[in-house]
Amino acid sequence: MEANTTVRQILNQKGGDVLTASPDDTVLTALEKMAELNVGSVVVLDATGVCGIFTERDYARKVILHGKRSHDLALRQVMTESVITVGPQTTVHHCLEIMTERRLRHLPVLEDDALIGLISIGDAVKAIISEQEFLIEQLQSYIGGGYGGASV
Repeated sequence: MEANTTVRQILNQKGGDVLTASPDDTVLTALEKMAELNVGSVVVLDATGVCGIFTERDYARKVILHGKRSHDLALRQVMTESVITVGPQTTVHHCLEIMTERRLRHLPVLEDDALIGLISIGDAVKAIISEQEFLIEQLQSYIGGGYGGASV
C-alpha cells in the first residue's frame, strides 16, 4: 500500500463483511458468532443503524466481572453505546491515533450513515507495515538510481 492509506483501501483488500447483531440478541448468541468467525467484536444494529458495539473486553468487564449470565443477558444491557466510527476516506494513521487515544481495537466504518465495514487495530498495523515497506522500496529505488544503479 502507498503512504496515506485510507480506510476504503483497506476495505477494498479485506472486504466489508461485518458481524452484526440486534440489541435484543443474547450475549451468548453474540459470543458464539464471534467464536465461529474468530473475531473480537460484533457491531450492534437497530432500525436506525449502528447503536452499539460488543467486544470481548465488554464481555470480560461487564458480564464476567459482574457475575451476570450470558444466556439471559441482552446485548443492549452490556454493549458500548457511544460508538466511535470513521469514514472511508479516513487515513489509517488517523485511525491509529483514535484507537490509541480511546483505547479501542475496532472502528466501524460508516458511509452516509450506513455500515460498510470494520477496521481492527490489526488491519491498521498491517496497512502501516505495507506503507513502510512501500516507502523503503521507493527510497532504495531512488538511492540505487542516483548512484548509477548500485544497490543498497
